[in-house]
Amino acid sequence: MFGSHLSIAGGMQNALIAAKEQGMDCVQVFTKNQRQWKTKPLTNEDVDVWLAQLQINGWDHTNKVVSHNSYLVNLASPEKTSRNKSIALQREEIERCERLHIPSLVSHPGARLGTPRKTSDKNNIAKGPTKEEMAGLKRIAKSIDVLHKETPNYSTKICLETTVGSGTNLGYDFSHLAIIQNEVSEPDRIAFCFDTCHVTAAGYDMRTNKKAECVLQQFDEIVGLDHINVFHFNDSIGEVGSRKDRHTHIGEGACGLSCFRAIVKNTRFDGIPKILETSKEVNAQGKLMDIVNIAKLRSMQKRARKRR
Repeated sequence: MFGSHLSIAGGMQNALIAAKEQGMDCVQVFTKNQRQWKTKPLTNEDVDVWLAQLQINGWDHTNKVVSHNSYLVNLASPEKTSRNKSIALQREEIERCERLHIPSLVSHPGARLGTPRKTSDKNNIAKGPTKEEMAGLKRIAKSIDVLHKETPNYSTKICLETTVGSGTNLGYDFSHLAIIQNEVSEPDRIAFCFDTCHVTAAGYDMRTNKKAECVLQQFDEIVGLDHINVFHFNDSIGEVGSRKDRHTHIGEGACGLSCFRAIVKNTRFDGIPKILETSKEVNAQGKLMDIVNIAKLRSMQKRARKRR
């Protein structure tokens, strides 16, 4: 289950075609322009073409397609008008996913705003949220409750993503995700996205096999590994705890190969999409870096299984 975030330029189905041509097992897409509040509605033709290609790929009614929501959504905003605007946009994202048979909608939890943080401040991992952070987390949960009430019986799940904690963004601490999980009225309707770059830059050290296993165990104890619907596989340009959200190719950053190895060797994660969000250039040999990165990950998995 290795794939990448691919472009929908020229038609959403093109991402499905490209993923299949490049030998990917899964794919992530935007279903609309991620930087605009308004977008052209999906037409019946758009949906039909997409679903037809899903069937050609053999991916319909599976978890092999993931969507990422708009960067504009902030369900933690303390300003009611802005928050309601975000809820409306998130509802549109959910509705589009439901029509397109996309089961997982990766979403950044949101930014609390209010008192700013210094760029040099470190995340206080595992020390619990501040008063302002707790208020923001509760606003996220209430916003999700509104969305669930407005989309009864929908199968698409909001997958809250781990973050680096830049600015006043929430979700950098595993406990933030657990608080939202406990606060929402229908916790079974949300899931989580574990981003390797974000976790590293937030302050979780996975640079040795032992440390990587320890971080996964922490997530399991606080949130539950069974609630992960998506992995984002990105190496981190920023060092551990840097709070810098900058991705690079597998093995070229601060995550450590042990970070990825701990996940790919674990058979419980075999059926979970592992999505690259790295740059799309080619290497010196002219090979697409997505293909190079996926080959590296598959090689890790094969070696791990042989040792067993």
